[in-house]
Amino acid sequence: MTQKNTTATRKWSRWAGYGLSGLVILFMLMDVTMKLAQLPVVLETTVQLGWPATTVTSVGLVLLACTALYAYPRTSVLGAILLTAYLGGAVATHARIGSPLFSHTLFGVYVGFMLWGALYLRNDRIRTLVPYSR
Repeated sequence: MTQKNTTATRKWSRWAGYGLSGLVILFMLMDVTMKLAQLPVVLETTVQLGWPATTVTSVGLVLLACTALYAYPRTSVLGAILLTAYLGGAVATHARIGSPLFSHTLFGVYVGFMLWGALYLRNDRIRTLVPYSR
C-alpha cells in the first residue's frame, strides 16, 4: 500500500471512529437525560428490573461521568473501560430477570462493541494493543 493510500485510510478510519463514538455518546446522553428527568417510564422500568426507583438519579450521574470521560480524547480509554463495566451491569440485570436475549440482554454487548470499535478506528494506541491481521 502506498503512503498516500495509508494516509487516506487512516484519515477515513479516524473519522469513522469519531462518528461511531458520537453515536455512542448521543445514546448515552439520551439515557442520562431520561434518568435525570426521572421520566415515569424510566422509574417503572427500573423497578421492573429489580432496582429501587431512588437509584435512578445516582445511576444517571455515574453514567454521565463515564460518558464524559469517554467523550474526552485524553481519557477515552478510561471512559470506555468504565462504560463497559456499566454495560456489563445492564447485561447482568437483564440476564437475571430473564429478558429476551437478543433484544434486551445482549443490547449492552452491542453498545460495548460499538464503543470499543469506535476507539479502535480512531486511536492508534488501541490498534497497537489489539492488532488486526488478514
